[in-house]
Amino acid sequence: MRAIIQQSVDDSIRIKKEFFTRNRDQIESCAELLTSAFKSKKKLLLFGNGGSAADCQHIAAEFINRFRMDRRPLPALALTTDTSIITSIGNDYSYDDIFLKQIQALGDTGDIALAISTSGNSPNVIKAVMEAKDLGLSIVGFSGNKGQLKELSDFPFCVDSDVTARIQEVHILLAHILCDLTERMVFNG
Repeated sequence: MRAIIQQSVDDSIRIKKEFFTRNRDQIESCAELLTSAFKSKKKLLLFGNGGSAADCQHIAAEFINRFRMDRRPLPALALTTDTSIITSIGNDYSYDDIFLKQIQALGDTGDIALAISTSGNSPNVIKAVMEAKDLGLSIVGFSGNKGQLKELSDFPFCVDSDVTARIQEVHILLAHILCDLTERMVFNG
């Protein structure tokens, strides 16, 4: 068991170091995009499935409530939380449309869509991203090392791993860094 624990820790640290070294400039640019959008009264719409859905809720909460400083809320909405909306769309149309229809209803030009798919190929995520692009939203994509999301994103953040847990660990650290940078720039800069 100790060897498994140590291997998981070592792999997580290695993958994080490689990812953040490779993506430092793009992270700064993405934080600047978020800052500009929030200062322009635009919003962040987040969506993904399973653990990524939970990450969307977590990230939205950091922007709306606070991350490190007491400040006014920033507009972020996880499209993963309203079970009545999700189940009615899934029942009446298709599970592939659960994020698409919400993007159609809530997305405006200048907003930002943060799409999370560890495979990079979740059909409902890809469909919503394509619609968001058509509506003039900027796309931030969190994925693993494969899939369509990389090609569709304005800011593709692809973790070089095939292990879902390691990908998700990078995603949440990336989200925390983006929250921290954006919060500082919106309220101190």
